[in-house]
Amino acid sequence: MAESGDVPALVLQLQGVRKTFNADLPNAVEVLHGIDLTLHAGEFCAVVGPSGSGKSTLLNIVGLLDRPTAGTVTICGQLTQGLADRALTQLRGHRIGFVFQYHHLLSAFTALENVLMPMLADAGSVNQQMVQRATDLLDQVGLHAYLAQPATQLSGGQQQRVALARALAMQPALLLADEPTGNLDTVSADAVFALLRDISRNAGMAVLFVTHNEALASRCDRTINVVDGLIVG
Repeated sequence: MAESGDVPALVLQLQGVRKTFNADLPNAVEVLHGIDLTLHAGEFCAVVGPSGSGKSTLLNIVGLLDRPTAGTVTICGQLTQGLADRALTQLRGHRIGFVFQYHHLLSAFTALENVLMPMLADAGSVNQQMVQRATDLLDQVGLHAYLAQPATQLSGGQQQRVALARALAMQPALLLADEPTGNLDTVSADAVFALLRDISRNAGMAVLFVTHNEALASRCDRTINVVDGLIVG
């Protein structure tokens, strides 16, 4: 497996992915109906579709938070079918970053400590190199002056920037952004989106950006339309 930060050309490949809830029961419901999708390094793709279309289920499967009922998921050349939970956790931790609509910061910790958390969870302890990386990431998202600021004392836009820096801590090849601007005002939303775009370009990182904001979707490289569990365009 390639190391974190070494981004292969083909970051994500889904082939015939299906997802059925309550499988083998009378109330079984198939939510995804055979999804084929590829994503290359540096691609910035919007995922759009109405509520209940299967976007969240798709994102959970791509993020290795759930397993497909059928089909295959390949992350950075690693076929995930058959991997044990521990191996999936390791692959997810090193290859995939997450930014959600709500920042999910640890309120008792500072901005710097929040960004350090993924590295601490992976290594078991913090060294100076990790501190420097977290500092650099916060500088990159414009928060160098807020390193020691408790998360609860940051604005909504600042908190989402910290969440973005945290998602980048392990140098992922793929970033999954689920409505990351949904709780922000227009100015903050535009700033967070612009940061994502710049980071994707500079790092060659692939991004799946789930949004209901048509203006932001139109600024992505590609739009993936999900309707009734199928990609329709």
